[in-house]
Amino acid sequence: MSPTEKRQSGNPAKQAEINLTVKQQREQQKQAKLAEYQKQIARRRRSRIVWWTVGIVAAIAVIALVWASIAFAPQPEPSAEYTEGSDGATIEGVETFTNVTDHVEGTVDYDQNPPAGGPHNAVWLNCGIYTEPVPNENAVHSLEHGAVWVTYDPAMSDEDLETLRTWLPSSYVILSPYEGMDTAIAVSAWDAQLKVDSASDERIGEFFEEYWRSQNAPEPGAACTGGIDAAGQQ
Repeated sequence: MSPTEKRQSGNPAKQAEINLTVKQQREQQKQAKLAEYQKQIARRRRSRIVWWTVGIVAAIAVIALVWASIAFAPQPEPSAEYTEGSDGATIEGVETFTNVTDHVEGTVDYDQNPPAGGPHNAVWLNCGIYTEPVPNENAVHSLEHGAVWVTYDPAMSDEDLETLRTWLPSSYVILSPYEGMDTAIAVSAWDAQLKVDSASDERIGEFFEEYWRSQNAPEPGAACTGGIDAAGQQ
C-alpha cells in the first residue's frame, strides 16, 4: 500500500483534515525554503555592502597617503652647478666693498644690510637652508670661507621661494629670511652683493658663477660644515 493510500480514510471529514495537514506541511516547507533563500540573499547583500565599504575606505586611505606623501615630502635638495673660482666678470647691479676679517664676540653693527663681510664670530654657520633668520656674525664667517648667502624678505610667496631655491648649489650656500631689507632678495659673498626684486632674475645665477667658492674670499676652501646650526635648519 502506498503512503497516499495509507492516509486515505473512510471518513470524509477526517480525510479532509489529513489533506489539510499535508498542505500545511508542504506550505511550511515552502515558506521555510523561501525564508532560507531570503536569508542567503540578505547575507550576500550585506557581504557586498561590507566589501564595497572596505574598498571605498581603502581607496580613500590610498588617496590620502598619496596626497600626504606629496604635501609633506622633503623639499628636493638644491642642485644647480657652478664653477669654483672667479673670472672677473662684470655683473650689472653688483656692489663691491672692502671689509676687515676680525674675529669678535657679541653683535656687530655692519656697514651693509645684509652683511657682505666684516668682523664676525669665531665660529661659522653651517651652510644650508634655514626657514628662520640666522645670526649675522656666524653667517659672515661662512662668507669668509667662500660661501654665498642668499637672503629674502620673509613676506616672499612660497612660489617665489621655490624659484629662488632653483638657483642654489648643493654646498657652500646659505638661504635664510632676513628682516628689514630694502629689496626682495640679496645675494651676498665676501665683499660683493647683488640686490634684486625677482626670484627669476638671471643675475642670481651669474653672481653664483662669479662668487661661489671664489678664490678671492679670505679663506677659500675652508669648511662650511662643522660649525654651528641655527634655528629653522632644514
